[in-house]
Amino acid sequence: MAALLKLKAQILVDGEIALGPGKADLLDAIAAHGSISAAARALGLSYRRAWLMVDAMNRLFADPPVQTARGGPGGASLTPAGKALVDINRASAAELE
Repeated sequence: MAALLKLKAQILVDGEIALGPGKADLLDAIAAHGSISAAARALGLSYRRAWLMVDAMNRLFADPPVQTARGGPGGASLTPAGKALVDINRASAAELE
């Protein structure tokens, strides 16, 4: 059987994962769907799990990547910092490949 090597990039802040592949996918989904709940559904996550991931990212980065508004359509969007994180994640993943 051939060996398989899998690499993934993560950004750690105080020992907590601030950004990794799952959180980057969530940022992409929030950008595409405009809400945390719609992004969670698209990724097969519970709303609570997605919200906890967003909360962690917003706490751990000096410039929060996700801006939220209560209720209705357009409840969440990426900030310029969030868009930059998505770009950084894509570039680092491409480099690792």
